[in-house]
Amino acid sequence: MSTNLESYVTEETQILHDTGVDESLKPKTDKGRTVSPIDYIFMWVGDGVNLGNMTLGASLVVAGIATLNIFQTFAAAIIAIGIISTFFALNDRLGYRTGIPYVVQLRMSFGMKGSIISSLLRGIPAIVWYGFQSWIGGTALNEIAKIITGGAFDNVAICFVVLQLVQIGLSLYGFHAIKWVETLASIVIILALLYVFGVLLTSHSTVITEKWVHAEGSWGLPFFALIMMFMGNYAAIFLSAADYSRELKSGISDRKRGFLYFLPILIAYGLTLAIGGMLASATGINNPVKAFAVVVDNSYITLFVSAFIVLGAVAVNMVANIIPPTYVITLLTKMKYKPAVTITGLLAFCSFPWVLVQDSSAKGLGMFILIYSAFLGPIVSILLVEYYILRKQKVNVADLYKEDGPFAGYNPAAVLALLIGAGAAFVKVELAWIIGVVVAGIAYLLLMKFAFKDSKFKKGTIFENNGKPVDPIKSISK
Repeated sequence: MSTNLESYVTEETQILHDTGVDESLKPKTDKGRTVSPIDYIFMWVGDGVNLGNMTLGASLVVAGIATLNIFQTFAAAIIAIGIISTFFALNDRLGYRTGIPYVVQLRMSFGMKGSIISSLLRGIPAIVWYGFQSWIGGTALNEIAKIITGGAFDNVAICFVVLQLVQIGLSLYGFHAIKWVETLASIVIILALLYVFGVLLTSHSTVITEKWVHAEGSWGLPFFALIMMFMGNYAAIFLSAADYSRELKSGISDRKRGFLYFLPILIAYGLTLAIGGMLASATGINNPVKAFAVVVDNSYITLFVSAFIVLGAVAVNMVANIIPPTYVITLLTKMKYKPAVTITGLLAFCSFPWVLVQDSSAKGLGMFILIYSAFLGPIVSILLVEYYILRKQKVNVADLYKEDGPFAGYNPAAVLALLIGAGAAFVKVELAWIIGVVVAGIAYLLLMKFAFKDSKFKKGTIFENNGKPVDPIKSISK
């Protein structure tokens, strides 16, 4: 399947011009792709070097007591990053080759109506994280305001609102804004955090060594649960990998794209986890912004670090938490991109992020990640089984946009497999993601191949609203 889409769109998918969907949801052709491999690396570094991942590292050291030691933490991280990169490279292929976004990719397995639920399962967690990151950024912005005004101004809520309005304004420009924001953020934030890393090593090494490095930790369930938390932290992002790969310039092999995920995530995870755990060990505070203020007892340095915490919050939201739910809103409401992205920003106000960032909520945040990943694991498994096993990487893209076409209605097999996978995941919520992936994938394959094979189900079948099976698998391979 070639990545050159110009002739394909002209000859095979003229119907795309009359679908009624916003331009942002139509397949991206070569001319519309502006993200280079270097831009892509910076984008994922900027996304990963964020306060959410740092808070995750801090949650390993609650009240100064480490549940895992530093070696166990990084062993879990390396395993998780390898899995994350593999799933990214597998699930981004359809979006990269055809230019379609995630919400349209879902129709391949779930059907048009069935994809509504699965798209919301991606969009809702993104909005929650949008609010969480913005509140963290607003906290840092408030630190800046206090320093500048000599303590006369101190209102995190106002700073949160201001930052949210700025992000809404930036997000109106889509990936054009993402490229330069991420490039700037990934460079300057790493430099700022390397400085903090140096301060921690020189001034707090004794307490960090005592509470984290020499901690006994556990190689049992807490270790594997941490891998699942890492996975859950990225599960929503690589689930919608098509939203990002469709912007990447064509001509890059599948193996090279895998490297474009592994390297930046490794850098981002390594740095943020280390600093998050070290800060919590040194201060006993799980909120990184407050911990920074304690560790770096210099108003000018605190101002500098806080500025880049703000930039980091904006960077991660621009990549992971704005575009996917915006596409969901655009698809469900038929809105244009700009009104939809504005609504996404306003919805983030309703996620109560001031509750999620409390020290007492650190464990709750981890549990939230595990719970929603119980649904996201089954979805990505269903997509991969559909694309690689059932369809052999052959999909008629035009049919994905036809309201009365073969993908109209819903696919009961996908909905049932999702429920089976999520139900199994909740049996052991600490391992939710991997259980959901395995169980849902097997269930979907068996349902599609064997269940009701004499009437409703057969390989590659999507059901129309009247219940009659239609085979949407096409032998098109451009």
